[in-house]
Amino acid sequence: MKLDSMYQEIILDHYRNPHGKGLRDGDAEVHHVNPTCGDEITLRVRLDGAVVADVSYESQGCSISQASASVLNDLLVGKPVGEAQQIQEAFLELMQSKGQLEGDEELLEDAIAFAGVSKFPARVKCALLSWMAWKDATAKALAAHPS
Repeated sequence: MKLDSMYQEIILDHYRNPHGKGLRDGDAEVHHVNPTCGDEITLRVRLDGAVVADVSYESQGCSISQASASVLNDLLVGKPVGEAQQIQEAFLELMQSKGQLEGDEELLEDAIAFAGVSKFPARVKCALLSWMAWKDATAKALAAHPS
């Protein structure tokens, strides 16, 4: 199986079987819309001290935006906020690389499947929608409950 095919399977699996979908209680909520395609997400973050205790969301849009939200949930829940922010920054860097970076598979796990998406600027915003929502919601949660 070629690498691109394997990555497509990972994205389709997360799209068909999303992890963490459905809004639950949170410390902060944001709503983001991708104006170029209409994809949207309402995302909540719940922190337990300095740990990302939960990320929940309701969303609609393409397979890339939906799968990206599912991967985000898998990668960030249970991580210390600082480590989750490093993962978010690594994913952002990968998405902005225009296909020039392969990404750190140990750090990004299934998110590495989106490396090919970075070659298509119109789809990068789809992949980043949930990640930018998480970043904003986490900043709001941290501001509301400074440690």
